[in-house]
Amino acid sequence: MTAAEYIDRYRLQPHPEGGWYREFYRSCRSLGRLSGYPGERVALTVIYFLLEAGDFSAFHRVRGEEAWVFVAGDPLLVVLMDENPRFLTLGPPECSGEPLVIVPPGMLQGARTLGEFTLVSCLVAPGFDFADFTLPGRDELLGAWPEYEALVRSFTRG
Repeated sequence: MTAAEYIDRYRLQPHPEGGWYREFYRSCRSLGRLSGYPGERVALTVIYFLLEAGDFSAFHRVRGEEAWVFVAGDPLLVVLMDENPRFLTLGPPECSGEPLVIVPPGMLQGARTLGEFTLVSCLVAPGFDFADFTLPGRDELLGAWPEYEALVRSFTRG
């Protein structure tokens, strides 16, 4: 299948960080109000997320723990930023990738496909809420990591 066929088949919509997504599972199990979260959260949410060549998932943070699971297409470069950037390849083993990448809670992350497109599934626990999502600006990130200017610029929008 092509990226356009996946977008159509799964009724994906544009995501604020870039790419295409649709939530396809939201747990009906409430965890109640958790410390550090602004309101009640469910146990788990799951989305499909697709990136096409030329697009990227801009650096962002999610308050919960996130698992990226390869579904289809080409390998995906996932960048995790803390003291030093880490570059992980998500994809099938025959492409030297890992089928699963775990992003710790609150870690700055970004991604881009290494081919025509990549389709992944992202699982977030406690369940995702846009109140738990931050998309820092380029200037903020350049202030924090001036030594990684090229990387910051390549995963942020002007």
